[in-house]
Amino acid sequence: MNYYNEIKEQIINNEITKRVKDYSKNKSDLEMYYNVGKLLKEAGKHYGEGIIKEYSIRLTNELGKGYTISNLKRFRQFYELIQKGATLSHQLRWSHYCEIIPLIKINKVNYYVKIIEQNNLSVRQLRSKIKSKEYERLDSKTKLKMIAEEKFEITDMIKNPILVKNSHNYEEIFEKILKQLILEDIENFMKELGNNFSFIASEYKIKIGNRYNYIDLLLYNIEFNCYVVVELKITELKKEYIGQIEIYMSYIDKTIKKITQDKTIGIIICKKDNKFIMEYCSDKRIITKEYELV
Repeated sequence: MNYYNEIKEQIINNEITKRVKDYSKNKSDLEMYYNVGKLLKEAGKHYGEGIIKEYSIRLTNELGKGYTISNLKRFRQFYELIQKGATLSHQLRWSHYCEIIPLIKINKVNYYVKIIEQNNLSVRQLRSKIKSKEYERLDSKTKLKMIAEEKFEITDMIKNPILVKNSHNYEEIFEKILKQLILEDIENFMKELGNNFSFIASEYKIKIGNRYNYIDLLLYNIEFNCYVVVELKITELKKEYIGQIEIYMSYIDKTIKKITQDKTIGIIICKKDNKFIMEYCSDKRIITKEYELV
């Protein structure tokens, strides 16, 4: 088999397809890179690693730029990644795949493929998520659900730790400052919690008995049809924080929640979690996550 001629034909056919069918450019590119990668893999088995350099020189001379040794190796890596179980999605551009190919681990790759599809992420947004180690900050149970393709709960996609940008480089943090930093970039904060969150209010005023209390952040999740109470703490989780948020959740359920809506969820964001306390928390709608200033 003449691997070089096969590779050259794949490239030329792809260029023809893109000129005739503009809408299918991306699909054609990905399929071409996959097929070329496969041929390069097979050629390497027959002729050794040096064949890529030889093909690179010949393709560049005959077809022009874009066929460097590193690009041809990336085509081969792309093919190998798909063969191992990575998703080949035509919703992604080649530039997306160039960012996720180095991740190697299939489950991690497929996570980013999925969120690109769901959120129409740009390459820049994808790069930011990879840099923040978003996948690594997901709970191990969530990762298992992804593999098994099980249905997610509202708490599954909350990252740990929650990253909060310290835009003013505060050296000492108080709860008021932490809240200020979150509100300055509330959209990003809600993305750290997952998808489909909407902001209702900060310092949400409620009256319990003769006293007024203030919920740090009140959110709503559209997908799960429920209110979300968020309390911010700059210390390690304490047992009294559980009692406090339970009261707030109960208040929302009894006075605001409609019969068609699900029960309120509570999230405590603290400096350090205390697994011992959470082990004895009977209300499974309450979860805790740590925050980290970046």
